[in-house]
Amino acid sequence: GAEGIGLSRTEHMFFDPERIIHMREMILAEDEDQRRSALDRLLPYQRQDFAELFTIMDGLPITIRLLDPPLNEFLPHTQEDMAEVAKAAGTSLKAIKNRLAELDESNPMLGHRGCRLGITYPEIYEMQARAIFEACAEVDKAGTAVKPEIMIPLVSVKAEFDILKDLIDRVAEDVRAETGVNFEYMTGTMIELPRACLLAGEIAERAEFFSFGTNDLTQTTYGFCRDDIGHFLDIYHKKGVLPEDPFVSIDRSGVGELVRIGAERGRAVRPDLKMGICGEHGGDPASVAFCQEVGLDYVSCSPFRVPIARLAAAQVALQEAGTGDSPDRNNKD
Repeated sequence: GAEGIGLSRTEHMFFDPERIIHMREMILAEDEDQRRSALDRLLPYQRQDFAELFTIMDGLPITIRLLDPPLNEFLPHTQEDMAEVAKAAGTSLKAIKNRLAELDESNPMLGHRGCRLGITYPEIYEMQARAIFEACAEVDKAGTAVKPEIMIPLVSVKAEFDILKDLIDRVAEDVRAETGVNFEYMTGTMIELPRACLLAGEIAERAEFFSFGTNDLTQTTYGFCRDDIGHFLDIYHKKGVLPEDPFVSIDRSGVGELVRIGAERGRAVRPDLKMGICGEHGGDPASVAFCQEVGLDYVSCSPFRVPIARLAAAQVALQEAGTGDSPDRNNKD
């Protein structure tokens, strides 16, 4: 019963055995020309994925996140795998190890990922934007209406968004001229850092939608690592420090307040700004109620939590109807 896809993670498309070798060639490339050559080989795969996705969804909204994880996640880490990649890429085992060392980071979640990749290697986002728009043109000619929502991840500085939106718009114009199809699209961002919430008004000057990424926003607000909080969460529960896991149910007073600030400041600049939440909080009934309170348009969550989210959204709507409060927005999945 979901009414769209709130987060299409494009990085998952690269792990197929036929594609990962080209992704690794791109990462191991010594200059931009070599990177573009590898990306040219990835383009048809991405275009086909998006065309099939658009056809299946048949007009339902789809939010497509451009490449987000650090590049070292795509490289091999065992001696055997490294030797295999070196052979396939026509390079040495030493070169593979050197590149892994270059990409190694103390804290990858706060490192060279998200829009920072697009700023550093714009050709990556160019390829992805072209794949999306060429797929738009393809399905449009086949009679399927589509308006993808292209998400730039991890923005914290307006200039990051501006630079990458200009890139996306330029690619869109190129594909329109090449195909003769005047497709539509939206460009927005994942609001997942405290600074982005505080400066949401600036970002909304050009962003057409916000998706609040509350998983990362919780990490960066508390300074908790989502993967490590389990080591002390039980003790925090027993001692009354935390009443519940902040990664399961949204922390209204801290993380929630940042979401509220971001929503208010974004809509103050762009009243029609589309806003939603993305992450496991989208399937938590208490968090769904909070989303309605702050005026979000939809919630996005893991597929298995869709029934819970829909029920929670319906209950909130009924409660508001019972109090005579008639909201002009509804949470949906």
